[in-house]
Amino acid sequence: MRETPVTRALHGLRIIDTTHVLAGPFASYQLAVLGAEVIKVEAPDDPDQSRLQGSDRALDAVGLGTAYLAQGSGKASLALDLKTVAGRAILKRLIETADVFVENYRPGAFEALGLGYDDLSRLNPGLIYCSISGFGQTGPRREQTAYDGVIQAYSGMMAMTGTPESGPLKCGAPVVDYATGTTAAFAIAAALFQRERNGGRGQHVDVSMHDVALMLCSPYVTGYLWNGSPPKPKGNQYPFATVGCYEASDGPIMVSASNLRQQERLWRALGRADLIKHENGERLDACAEERAVLADIFRTRTAAEWEGFLTENRIPAARVRRLEEALEDGQAAARGLLHRHEAPGSALDGLTVPMAGFTMSGSPPALTMPPQPVGAQSAAILQGLGYTDEDIARLRRNGVING
Repeated sequence: MRETPVTRALHGLRIIDTTHVLAGPFASYQLAVLGAEVIKVEAPDDPDQSRLQGSDRALDAVGLGTAYLAQGSGKASLALDLKTVAGRAILKRLIETADVFVENYRPGAFEALGLGYDDLSRLNPGLIYCSISGFGQTGPRREQTAYDGVIQAYSGMMAMTGTPESGPLKCGAPVVDYATGTTAAFAIAAALFQRERNGGRGQHVDVSMHDVALMLCSPYVTGYLWNGSPPKPKGNQYPFATVGCYEASDGPIMVSASNLRQQERLWRALGRADLIKHENGERLDACAEERAVLADIFRTRTAAEWEGFLTENRIPAARVRRLEEALEDGQAAARGLLHRHEAPGSALDGLTVPMAGFTMSGSPPALTMPPQPVGAQSAAILQGLGYTDEDIARLRRNGVING
């Protein structure tokens, strides 16, 4: 008996993505890996700046930088000049066929072009219109441009990272960008779900990088607003000594005996049952003493030896690995996290990219299309909207599209 083909979770949905750099493109990428059709719209003469950035200068030179490739798979490319009347007319015709529109320009910019939520929802009342910006569509800073590092600095995140000696440090990964993209994808999915129960009516989703950064700092925000206690930079230390980074004989290891049961197992495994505490207040009071004891103990073995020993004793721990070591470990491959594109004859043959931080038993994340050059599908998309070959040739000559 032939199995019924699995319908992917977001199959049949059309997403129009006019975003650039990282947070917005990652949001639409997460929709693409679940089966949505994503059309990336870029200006012919000013495409997504991430196309020109990455670890391979040869790819940067042809507009396929690794910064773009990381979240460019699964998207058709339409090169369209929205500063022209003809370009805006094409976008509006495309919107009539769409379920979701995503933009991350300065608040007010698309309204000035007649492409704001009110304008496009009149064309398509079911449209989910998602705006992503540094500070959101409202508030005194709404028009201020921001990137990941700027938001880390503004939100207080940098000030609590590092040590008193090092001063503020940004996170090594662009966590605010990726958290914003994930938040936007979640909000879009929620809006689509609500549309199904709300007579097919769409809505405007407003995502702020600033808001997301403060959400990432939730326990510290709550603590400060409760008793005025601001977070301080503690480097790799935590309030409990049994949670933190220690130097083994050959490098650092992170230990997380977080709760009372885990700290009891740790002290018993280390032969120091005398240091077991029975309530968290005692752990706080004894933090300096316990940290000195642990520092001496962990210096006696290698980080790998400690990782094995602690894991066997059901104490969360890991030696500090470099990215290449983590990828070679096998866990990512076992999870199906990575997708390798097969594109014989293409510069991207063998390109491997992460897909999603989750899987689904009925319709796991998947990719069918490698990242595309600027405007690679312009003609095909316009043909699907009813434009003739003559129309497309004229639009190309006038610089409204390319590809």
